[in-house]
Amino acid sequence: MAKTNLKTLAYKSIKDKIVRCEYAPGTDLNEELLTEELKISRTPIRDALSRLEQEGLVEIRSKKGITVTPLSIREINMIFELRNLYEPYILLNYGLYIDNEKLNEFYHIFSQKDKNSKCFKDNDYYYDLDSAFHQIIVSACPNSYIREDYNLIQTQSERFRFMTGNKSNNRLEDTFKEHIDIIIPCLKKNWATATEKLLYHLDQSKKATFQLVFDTLDNNNITF
Repeated sequence: MAKTNLKTLAYKSIKDKIVRCEYAPGTDLNEELLTEELKISRTPIRDALSRLEQEGLVEIRSKKGITVTPLSIREINMIFELRNLYEPYILLNYGLYIDNEKLNEFYHIFSQKDKNSKCFKDNDYYYDLDSAFHQIIVSACPNSYIREDYNLIQTQSERFRFMTGNKSNNRLEDTFKEHIDIIIPCLKKNWATATEKLLYHLDQSKKATFQLVFDTLDNNNITF
C-alpha cells in the first residue's frame, strides 16, 4: 500500500477511535502499541498523531508521552461560542445556496413520529443525521477558512456526543421539531426567521449538553 494511503488510514483509524471514545479522553497512547493494533508502521502512525495534535484531539509532550485530549467545560463553551458565530451567519448570508432537495429530505426524516424508528433507536444514526443537517448549512458557505474552522469543532462535538451517551427521547423529539422549525422558513427563503430558529436550537442544544455533562461528570474524564 502506498505511503500516502497508509498515512490516511492511520489518521482515520485513530481519529475514529478517539471520536467514538474507544480511546477515551485522558487515555495515554503509545506509538508501539498503535502500530501493533492497527498493523501499520510507525512513520504513518507518527504522521497521524501529529495531524491529530494540530486538531486538538491529542496532546504530545516531550518525555511524557501522548494523551487523548480531555474534554473540558471550558472547551464545550468555546465550541458553542463558535457555532453561534458561524452557523447563523452562514444561514443568513449564504442560505440561498442550500439544496432544496436536501432540505425536503431532512424535513421528511425529522417529521418521523414512530418511536421505534431508526432515528429514535440508533444513537449513532441520530448523531450522524444531526451532524449532516448542520453540515449542509455550513457547506453552503463559500469561505473555506470558515468551513475548516467549523470542521475542527464538529469533530470535538461528535466526540462529546459519543462520550456522554444516550439522549432521552424527549430531547430527540424536541431536536427534530427545532430542525423542522429551521427548515420551513429556509424553504420559504425567509432567512431572518430561519436564523432566529437556528439560534434558539443552538441555545437549547447547549443547555441539553450541559445537562448531560452534569449527569455524567462522575463517570467520564470531563474537567473544568
